[in-house]
Order: sequence, then C-alpha cells, then structure tokens
Amino acid sequence: MKRFSRDLFLFCILLGSVIYAISSQFGPRIIHPLTFYILGFFAILSAITYWITARLVRVNPNNFMAAYFGSVVARLLVSVGFVLVYFYKGGAKEGAGTWAFLGSFFLLYFLFAGFEIWSVLSNLRPFSKRG
Repeated sequence: MKRFSRDLFLFCILLGSVIYAISSQFGPRIIHPLTFYILGFFAILSAITYWITARLVRVNPNNFMAAYFGSVVARLLVSVGFVLVYFYKGGAKEGAGTWAFLGSFFLLYFLFAGFEIWSVLSNLRPFSKRG
C-alpha cells in the first residue's frame, strides 16, 4: 500500500503539473476550470478502490480477479455518476465548456485506469517469477 500511495502521489503531481502548464498556455477552452477537482476526484477514487481491492485480496487471496474487476466496475459507475451530477447541475448548458469538461474527464479517467493497471501488473510481477 505504501508503494501504491507514493506512486499515486507522484502520478498526481505529474498530471497536475501538466494540467497547469497546458491551462496557463491555452486557457479554459482546452482545460476546463474544474479539471483540478476532477484530478482530485480520481486520486481519491483510485486510493479507495485500491484499498478495497487490497482488503478483499487479504481476506481471500484466490478472489483477486473478482475483487479487481469489481473495483473497476465500481470506479466506472461512480465516474458516470459524477458526470451525470455535473450535467444535472447545469454543466450541459451552452457555453459552459461541456466538451472541455468531457475531454478532461475522460482523458483523466483513462490515464488513471492505465495507472491502476500498471500498478497492479508491477505488483504482481514478483509473484509470477519461477523460483
């Protein structure tokens, strides 16, 4: 858990730096003003799903696939709920930057999904070696 927390923190700092640089260069047409909140949302969501998966695997190590894919589905449903709340609160109005929001949201969604897959694969590598 410590390694994942460190890697997640560094990943968020890297993404935050890139978002800040792009935002300062291009402004809100490309990077939605809520992008830093989306980044925080995915950081917290990734930490929670990793914690739940690790806890379920500790209880029953043979249950890894169900725990991992359950966390992937939970992350997807919570993310779709986040987008729906944004639209319900008026984010889909004309001129509100809907496309910038959706682009930022799904780009971060896929980056965090890739980070979690990389993290799981790198943590499984020592167990898959023959010895």
